[in-house]
Amino acid sequence: MKVILGRCAAPAVGVAAALLAAPSPASAHEKWFVDEPGSYPTDWAFALRPVTLGLIIVVVLVAVLWRQVAVRYLPAPELRWLGFVGRIIPYVPRLLAIHLGVSLLAAAVTGHFLTHDLEVEHLTGGAALLLAEGALGIWFLTGIRLRPAALALAVIGPLALLLTGPVGLLSAMDLLGVAVFLAFVPPSDATFGRVEPDAATLRRALFGLRLGAGGALITLAFAEKLANPALARETVHLYPQLDVFALVGIHLPVDTFVAVAGATELLFGLLVISGALPQVAVLVAGIPFNATLLLFGGTELLGHLPVYGVFLALLAYGSHPATAALVRWLPPVRTRPLRRPALTN
Repeated sequence: MKVILGRCAAPAVGVAAALLAAPSPASAHEKWFVDEPGSYPTDWAFALRPVTLGLIIVVVLVAVLWRQVAVRYLPAPELRWLGFVGRIIPYVPRLLAIHLGVSLLAAAVTGHFLTHDLEVEHLTGGAALLLAEGALGIWFLTGIRLRPAALALAVIGPLALLLTGPVGLLSAMDLLGVAVFLAFVPPSDATFGRVEPDAATLRRALFGLRLGAGGALITLAFAEKLANPALARETVHLYPQLDVFALVGIHLPVDTFVAVAGATELLFGLLVISGALPQVAVLVAGIPFNATLLLFGGTELLGHLPVYGVFLALLAYGSHPATAALVRWLPPVRTRPLRRPALTN
C-alpha cells in the first residue's frame, strides 16, 4: 500500500522539482539592484488575483505533500551516492561561521546592516551598529568561542532591525538563523573547530537554521514579488535576461512571470522549513541561486553567502545516515486534552 501511495505522489514531487529547477529571479534580491526600492508600493491585491492566489495554494499543497511523501515513504538519506558529503559534518559549524563572518564584514564595510538592502548610516547610532557588525564579523571569522557572538547577533540583530520595520527584520532571518544554529552548536577548540553535538541539540539547531533561511525566502517572495509586483516588474525591465521563458521562446505576460517567480521563492522557503528531501531540494534549488551570479556578480555572491552556508549544512547533515532524520525534525504540536465537565450528583 505504501509503495502504491508513494508512486501516486511521485508526479507531484516531480512537479515541485520542475518548478524548483526553473531559473527565475526567485534567487535575486530586487532591492539590491533597483534604484530607490522603497518607492515601490506594496500591493496585496496582486497576491489575491486568481492566477497568483492559485499558484500560492498549489505551492503550499505541494510543500505539504512533499514532506508527507518524504517522511512516510522515502529513505533518509534519499540520495545514498551523496554519502561522501556527510564526512564534513564535524566542520559544518566552522564553515557556517565563516560564511556568516564574511557576510557581516562585507555588509559593514559597505554601510549596510545584516543585508545589503538595509542602509543604516542615516540612522541615529548607525555608525555604532556598523562597527558592532564588523567586529562580530571578525569574531565569527576567528572561530574562537563563538556562542557569545552568536547570542549577541541573535539579540542585537532583531532590536536594530526593528528600526527599519518588520520586513527588514524578517528578510534578515537567514543570518539570524545561522546565529541561532551557532548558539546551539558552536565550533570547538579542536582542530578546524571539529564538533559532534548530541542528537537533541543538533535537531533543534537545524530547525532554527531552517526556520531562519526559509522565513527569509518566504518574506522576500512577498516583499519583492507577490505583494510588490511593481518592484519585480522594474527588475525584469532592467534585467530582461531574468525572464528565462522568453529566452526559450515562451512569452508570458510580465505579471504572470512575476507570480511564477514569487511562487517559486515561496516554495523554496517552505521546503527549507519542512526539511524534507534536503539533498534533492538543495541540489535543485542551487540551480537558480547560482545562475544569477553570472548576471549580478559579487553583490549577489556576498549577499547570499548565508544561504549558501545553510544549503551546505542541510546537504551535509542530510547526506549522513546518522543525521539525515534530524534535518526534517519539526517540534511536536502539543494540544491540551479537553476537560470533561465534572459530574454532579
